[in-house]
Amino acid sequence: MGKLQGKVALITGSGRGIGREVALKLASEGAVVVVNDLDAGPAEETVDAIRALGSKAVACVGSVTEADFGERFTQCALDQFGGIDIIVNNAGYTWDNVVQKMSDEQWYAMIDVHLTAPFRVLRAAAGFIREASKKEAEAGIENFRKVVNISSIAGTSGNAGQINYSTAKAGVLGMTKTMAKEWGRFKVNVNAVAFGLIKTRLTEAPAGSGAMVDIEGRKIKVGVNPDFLKAAESQIPLGRAGTPQEAAAAVALFCFPESNYISGETLLCAGGIR
Repeated sequence: MGKLQGKVALITGSGRGIGREVALKLASEGAVVVVNDLDAGPAEETVDAIRALGSKAVACVGSVTEADFGERFTQCALDQFGGIDIIVNNAGYTWDNVVQKMSDEQWYAMIDVHLTAPFRVLRAAAGFIREASKKEAEAGIENFRKVVNISSIAGTSGNAGQINYSTAKAGVLGMTKTMAKEWGRFKVNVNAVAFGLIKTRLTEAPAGSGAMVDIEGRKIKVGVNPDFLKAAESQIPLGRAGTPQEAAAAVALFCFPESNYISGETLLCAGGIR
């Protein structure tokens, strides 16, 4: 029996990278998972990997920035698994520029995916959480649910060239603290994990290599200059970037029963850097 046996976990952006590792980590502890990705292929691959672990999963494909995504996502969990126990707001990407060169499109893209999308998911889940908590309280059951919002050290400390991303990720911290106070009476722990430098497909490609990802029709350049990456890693007390598996483990800490009396907090998963 895993620590999350029978729990229903919803994880945005879980077809690839950190989100996929979060899904696999929670599934390995017994959770059933609603997987989300922009593309059906990666989402179904994660679903298959979860099933190979002996757990259950279903894909909810589509952009988290769609106006009805929150309702679709939460309803998928209710229709397929009958409940909602864990929500991990993970989906996101970066689209960098210095302030004088940043377009309104770049600004709002980051606000929409990192801040508005999690808000809509939580709003959509509110009705079920409120009613389920009321029934459990009447039955004398203390059942804790979990929300983990993903932030960044760009949000806790700022980062040059990322005013859009940093602002959105700082907003996630305010959202987390507010929802911890609003949903505490429903026995929901709401916390955030702020990542430092984690090696993903967005950082692995060398800058200038021409590597790009297609996100909702936008061609976004990805990659980090190898010299810059090496210099950045030298500033990390643990001496290297983190792995997606290590990032997922930090998220899992806030999903386990051991965190039942922790809420409104932000955990830095950044190798000691701040």
